[in-house]
Amino acid sequence: MYLTSKPLAALFDMDGLMLDTESIGIECWTEAAAALSVDMPRTLVIGMIGMHYSKTDAYLLEHLGSAAPIDKLRTACHKLYMERTQAPIAHRPGLNDILSWLEENNIPKAVCTSTRRSIAEHHLRAAGLWPRFQFAICGDEVTHPKPAPEIYQKAAAAFNFPTESCLVLEDSDFGVQAAHQAGCKVMMIPDLRPPSRHSLALNIPILSSLSDARDLLTQAQ
Repeated sequence: MYLTSKPLAALFDMDGLMLDTESIGIECWTEAAAALSVDMPRTLVIGMIGMHYSKTDAYLLEHLGSAAPIDKLRTACHKLYMERTQAPIAHRPGLNDILSWLEENNIPKAVCTSTRRSIAEHHLRAAGLWPRFQFAICGDEVTHPKPAPEIYQKAAAAFNFPTESCLVLEDSDFGVQAAHQAGCKVMMIPDLRPPSRHSLALNIPILSSLSDARDLLTQAQ
């Protein structure tokens, strides 16, 4: 059994795990690239899933070359994204199931997201999720973003729990790596990008929905 006891806290990623934002982001990058006549294959865009915003410029420079209008591309994508995420974003399947189970079992919860606080808090409030979490740590509040373990170490410390007593729920390889390095238990629920060989090699549960994660939790003593 992966979990031999119930976790003391549950730490949630946001984009692609709780909220269906990844498909919106891919649409925005694709449309911005088309408007600027930049050849940006879908596989290139999917490669940014889970990536901290501070790392996207270097990634795009590596793959598109120095002649690409990266500043304009990022600005155009951000404008589209902000327009399309003003309304509440749909929950990912099973989210209410696992949040309700954690609440019934008095297990506290935090959000650990690479997204900036202003955007993350807006999305969580609009989706009705903000009151269900004790706190959030966001991408502009860490020095070393995912895949570094800092964000999960900070969350465990804020609860005053050891990292190994915390369960992390993630959809991306970057997040899984961060949680594993922090020493947390981790379950992966991929969205648009399948797990990498590195994630598969960690021998962690890779599940189809948050309802499946809830089912695994119910088996822990």
